[in-house]
Amino acid sequence: MAGGSILGTRVQRKEDPKFLTSGGVYADDVDDPRLAHAAQAVYVRSAVAHGTIESIDVEAALAMPGVLAVHTAESLGLEPVASPFNPGSARTLLASDKVRHVGEPVAVVVAETQQQATDAAEMIFIDYEFLPALIDLEESLASETLIYEAAGSNAVFDTTALGLPENSPADEFFADCEVTITGRFLNQRVAPCPLEVRASAASWDGGRLVQWISSQGAQGAKDAFTAANGGDADAIHLITPDVGGGFGAKIDTYAEELLLGPLAKELGRPVRWRETRSESMMSLGHGRAQLQYVTMGGTRDGKVTHYQLHAIQDAGSFVGMGSILAPFMTRPMASGVYDIANMEVRTTSVVTNTTPTTAYRGAGRPEATAAIERAMDLFALEIGKDPADVRRQNLIAKFLEPHTTAIGQAYDVGDFEVALDKALDTAGYTELRAEQQARRESGADKQLGIGVSVYVEITGGVDPKQEAAKLEVNDDGTATVYTGTSPHGQGHETAWAMLAHDETGIPMDKITLIWGDTDLVPTGGGTMGSRSLQQGGAAVHQGAIELVEKAKQLAAQMFEADEADIVLDKDSAAFHVAGTPAVSKSWAELAVASRQQGDDLTIDTLFVADMATFPFGAHIAVVEVDTGTGQVKHLRQVAVDDAGRVLNPLLLDGQIHGGIAQGTAQALLEEVRYDEDGNPVTSNLADYGMISATELPSFEVVHMETPTFVNPLGAKGIGESGTIGSTPAVQSAVCDALSHVGVTHIDMPATSERVWQAIQAAKP
Repeated sequence: MAGGSILGTRVQRKEDPKFLTSGGVYADDVDDPRLAHAAQAVYVRSAVAHGTIESIDVEAALAMPGVLAVHTAESLGLEPVASPFNPGSARTLLASDKVRHVGEPVAVVVAETQQQATDAAEMIFIDYEFLPALIDLEESLASETLIYEAAGSNAVFDTTALGLPENSPADEFFADCEVTITGRFLNQRVAPCPLEVRASAASWDGGRLVQWISSQGAQGAKDAFTAANGGDADAIHLITPDVGGGFGAKIDTYAEELLLGPLAKELGRPVRWRETRSESMMSLGHGRAQLQYVTMGGTRDGKVTHYQLHAIQDAGSFVGMGSILAPFMTRPMASGVYDIANMEVRTTSVVTNTTPTTAYRGAGRPEATAAIERAMDLFALEIGKDPADVRRQNLIAKFLEPHTTAIGQAYDVGDFEVALDKALDTAGYTELRAEQQARRESGADKQLGIGVSVYVEITGGVDPKQEAAKLEVNDDGTATVYTGTSPHGQGHETAWAMLAHDETGIPMDKITLIWGDTDLVPTGGGTMGSRSLQQGGAAVHQGAIELVEKAKQLAAQMFEADEADIVLDKDSAAFHVAGTPAVSKSWAELAVASRQQGDDLTIDTLFVADMATFPFGAHIAVVEVDTGTGQVKHLRQVAVDDAGRVLNPLLLDGQIHGGIAQGTAQALLEEVRYDEDGNPVTSNLADYGMISATELPSFEVVHMETPTFVNPLGAKGIGESGTIGSTPAVQSAVCDALSHVGVTHIDMPATSERVWQAIQAAKP
């Protein structure tokens, strides 16, 4: 772009031609000489939700054709490892003493082919002593049956462990309120369902493990792989190729991947593993799964003064990441966008005999938003005021320097009222309410529902808040950017090339991005928590500036001129002395000269942020509910998502669209379910309610930019915002469509059956 910056323009994605033609190279596609003659691993999984293991008979499996090895926790010498969040929750990577959910790995078969390994796995016989299956959160909390006996309770983590007090008795805390409402909301369990299920391949090369993994951050996974393979970090080389979706679940490391190194070492040959879709539905970490008890109080004229939340988090059967999301993400964001003077939030994490929960797009922040937005609707309904007006009355006023909420969380910048007004104006809110009233008065079978959601979320908040980058100019004038972030659909190849090009002038098609290789990029925070642009991108931006300064120093020597007189002409990507553009040095010439001097034209840099950033926005959902059948049709979705300064509107819109689709799916369709014995009944995509374009409207995206001061780009995260704003808006729209007949709340997902039942229950 002659004479201007490329930042903020709608640049087409560099990575798309590959994905649309030859396709990506995913973990199961890796064709490396080191994987020649790789064996195939298949895991034997528990068919029991809860029980002690009495015996494991592997003799028949060992005799099957092509079988190379069969292992259990005992034969591999696996030691129990306790979670850092609860020392009483020790377990082995393959279940040894007991099983805790259907799908938990108990044994592994390695064979010449996957079919042979699958056939042999079916010949392993496990004898269980059945124990009560605890599927319901509150049942598990009250049960005398313990999933981890050494933990002493099924409540494995509580806010009090952070030194925070329990909530006050409601009759005391809300004593001065003119109005109080209470609610019990279930933020249901969902499955991440990435298009690419997990796969991995491991090979020992000269005493070093080389392993390919489908991960959101190879560097962050290295500690777990080091521990699983003998404790020598220098002997571990992890590589993340293309990744077909993560949604948070691929942050974690899992037994199936961690055991491939020991299996390959024991066997003396490479080992590969690939899960099936049903295995993925049962074993890849689930999301949400939070039960919320809320009470909100305030005045008759609409001012909310008190809010109390008790979030009970379903950790599933392992005490892992899912155990801490509620305390560390839901609690600090509990007050949302509202100026509420009196706040109390308690969280309790509980184990159940279900798939372990983990991070899922938004990870604790959508849950916090859903709770307070539903409470705002109930409060407005109780006092007879419009829900948009009640929200506006209670919003935190515009601030451009840090604002600390009553719960103690500092936000960077915010202009919540403008976001709400933009959404309402775009939706034509007044006209929608008029149409809704007309339908109600006519007794139409299909009623209109309008849902309002205003949200704020935290992004880039995982410590340490930093990211490294390396930029290198090659002898031919091309450049290589090394980043600690790891793309799985976000468009990093395009975005990072834009940032480097904007400062250096090197054409985007001459910039190559390297990620996800712990030898080439030893440190990195990965891609999660909407941190990539504001930390990884900021590092590339900072490194590009430093690279130009280094090049100017070299050019000054070559021109025998003062460094201050050296100019970079970005249009030609060449350096010259001010006033004499006819004589210049290209990046290629500088790179060659630098190497002749014994140096590389390279910059290693580290960007450090002082705090997280807090994107915000407002969503309006419009639905039509058939009162005879309960069917919900999603008519419109207006989204105002403020992620600070926008780098590329095309990438921004893609993230918003994906987030809205995922949020709407949770509101209307998605739910992981188990029967009373703990058997999953949504273990494939025929039974699990994945959304498609058929169920979605065209989204109406309204751009708004309130730059942050936290990084020089002014950028905040956007990857998770769509799921945070859309879900409560769609859920509220369904409830709003039926509020005139006495329906006040419908738990997600608002399926036709659930909506119809709510209508019937509300009838006199």
